[in-house]
Amino acid sequence: MQFMKKMKNILGVAAMCLFLASCGGYNKLLNSNDFDGKYVAAMKYYNEGSYSRAAQLFENLTMYYRGKENAENIAWYYGMSLLKEKDYYMAGYQFKRFSKQFPYSEKLEDAMYYSAYCKYMDSPEYNLDQSQTKEAIEEFELFVERYPRSTRIPEVNRCLDELRGKLVRKDYEIAYGYYFVEEYHAAYESFRRFLNLYPEADMREDAMYYMLESSFRYAINSREDKMYERLQQVVNDFDKFNSSFNNSKYIALAQDIYTKTRAAMAQLETKKDK
Repeated sequence: MQFMKKMKNILGVAAMCLFLASCGGYNKLLNSNDFDGKYVAAMKYYNEGSYSRAAQLFENLTMYYRGKENAENIAWYYGMSLLKEKDYYMAGYQFKRFSKQFPYSEKLEDAMYYSAYCKYMDSPEYNLDQSQTKEAIEEFELFVERYPRSTRIPEVNRCLDELRGKLVRKDYEIAYGYYFVEEYHAAYESFRRFLNLYPEADMREDAMYYMLESSFRYAINSREDKMYERLQQVVNDFDKFNSSFNNSKYIALAQDIYTKTRAAMAQLETKKDK
């Protein structure tokens, strides 16, 4: 029992020494001018799955090999190392740079895909800033335009649907936010813009109803000299809603708005005649 414990301690110390020697060797190589040795080691680390070390070495090699024979290979594996480390921001930057530096590379299609894919992976939840989402969409659309027969097209389309869905949800929530805080004119304009931008959106029925209600509430609280014209817009909005969704879950509410609108218009007409 004591012998086993002693052996365990010896093996532990040996493993620690090996680890420290390995780290020392790696750091020494990283800081050396042995660029050929760095390249061999970087490929070895990559093939063994040590992507963090590989990425450091490939980054270190980038300037030295610029314009030389292995430059393309280094740039490619640097990007792949970052991708496998899930450093999507830096990987996306590297693949985009690769596409510009090596426009005739056999790996160009993959580089353009990975550049867009990294932005897709970095795209935040719909309620946050969607700049990265829009950039990902632009890059995927460029990929489809350039490689319409690529085997990656189904995956690209899936990513595009997801990314566009975030923009749809974001714009809908912005419009609904105005409605919720009773900023009815802003809500109306936002819902109108939403419906123009996304004619096939799943929330179209909801958006059209809330636009109708916002239109009514904005009109009914207007100055009297503006009210009739705005109530007429409510009638127009109701007609569109009724035409598109006459079996809607909102139809009773919409019809009630229509009835109140007509009554308010009749009252204004009577007052005008007097």
